[in-house]
Amino acid sequence: MGIIRDMQRAHATQTAAQQRAQTAAEQQRQLIRRNADLAAAAAQRAASDAARQREHRRLYAEARTADAAAANADVRARLSDLDGLLLSTLDVDDHIDLDRFKKPVQVPPFDPGKLGRPLPEPSWDSFAPPEPRGVGKILGGERIHQQQVEAAKRAYQDARARWTDGETRRLRQLAARELQYEENRSRYEAKLISYNAEVDRFAAAVAGADPESVVEYFAMVLGNSVYPDDFPQHFRLAFLPRQRRLLVEYHLPPVEVIPVIKDYRYDRVRDDLMAVPRDEGEVRRRYTEIISMVALRTIHEIIEADRGALVGEVLFNGIVDTIDRRTGQFVRPCLASVRAERETFAAIKLRRVDPVACLKHLQAGLSAQPDQLEGVVPLTDFDSDAGQDFTGEFNVLADIDERPNLAALPDIEYEQLLSDLFGNMGLEMGAAAEGPRWRATDPRPLFGGPVVIYAARGKAVSAATAAGLAEEVTASGATKGILVAIDGYEVAAHEAVAGRPIELLDGPGLLNLLAEHSRVKARIEPI
Repeated sequence: MGIIRDMQRAHATQTAAQQRAQTAAEQQRQLIRRNADLAAAAAQRAASDAARQREHRRLYAEARTADAAAANADVRARLSDLDGLLLSTLDVDDHIDLDRFKKPVQVPPFDPGKLGRPLPEPSWDSFAPPEPRGVGKILGGERIHQQQVEAAKRAYQDARARWTDGETRRLRQLAARELQYEENRSRYEAKLISYNAEVDRFAAAVAGADPESVVEYFAMVLGNSVYPDDFPQHFRLAFLPRQRRLLVEYHLPPVEVIPVIKDYRYDRVRDDLMAVPRDEGEVRRRYTEIISMVALRTIHEIIEADRGALVGEVLFNGIVDTIDRRTGQFVRPCLASVRAERETFAAIKLRRVDPVACLKHLQAGLSAQPDQLEGVVPLTDFDSDAGQDFTGEFNVLADIDERPNLAALPDIEYEQLLSDLFGNMGLEMGAAAEGPRWRATDPRPLFGGPVVIYAARGKAVSAATAAGLAEEVTASGATKGILVAIDGYEVAAHEAVAGRPIELLDGPGLLNLLAEHSRVKARIEPI
């Protein structure tokens, strides 16, 4: 038995050892798998981090490349504006029809308002008590009825007295309002007649070649010419009626209006936006073209606007006020000087010419190195040749500050400005009501009808205000509503009137209409 137990014990010990060995092996395998998994996860994280870094670098490079592209787009847009200086004016009719300045002598009809409606006259039928009937008539109804009749008569007489006093007061107020209307109408008509007479006087003076009026007219023409914001738009004019000659001294832009950077490029190695400078020869070529285009454009606008053939010859001197970078001194060289006869210039097809070649064809003096401020001898000395004839100096940009600020205009002036504008556009305007609101009429057949106009200042118009105008248009039977808001609209306001006959007119739109239909150059600056 001892041997058997020893054999059993040995077997158990061997079995236990095998189990321990198997367990240890399994634990080792699990450890190896776990370490392998951890290594794989670490490798995956590393790969993911590397991918994210690569993606970040790619997106960053794309962003910087986009910055370069945007900068290049700005440069190209600027060059496009400069290259189109001449062509952009050829599609514009530069003639100014002075009759458009005249205002129609139309006064809104008298509106008595509530005073035009008589007060309702008291009626005895409304006061008379009902006749007694049936049992009530038998049981003393006649006596009670008589008492009620007497009381009703007194109430009726009181009501009649109050009505008479009210009607007397209404008629008195109505007469006073009619008298005030007539006085205002007379003053308003006299003001319009005087204004229109002044327009006629000016038009006649221009047609009669009055030097002062001719200069004022052509100053208006050149003042309407739209240039880039950094162009000076400063000029002097003189008219010599006997020679039918207009002298023009025009301030040219400095060479700095040309972008000095030709191209922007993103350098990935240096991580920097590199600016490629424009070649000096290209700068000179472009600047020479700009000077030539300004000269041709100015002469073209004058001749096209001169339908009465007042000017037979234009003498143009293009000067530049700048600092000579070599000496630091202020200089004013003449970079272009040209004499253009009306018939000769009118025969030139400006759409197809090379501006520099065209000036040379006109035998103009043109600087060979305008970027170096190398001047030419002017064909005319403005101050001496102008003599005693009328000379005017004009600075278009300085006049901008004198434009009326629509945000600061007094209510009565703002309302009159809008009323005149819509009147010039063809609407028959009624008197302004509080708000301000107008009831106008569009006289066009088929498309016309009543129009409701509302103007707001001081804050962006809300959706509730826009919807309120739409409801008023519907309730009044109007065909259209116009909402003027120089401070703009909340986003929901556009949604509130979508699909409804409401036109939302914002500040920039109003400025354009004033310039086109009222010849009023205005501005909008918060106060």
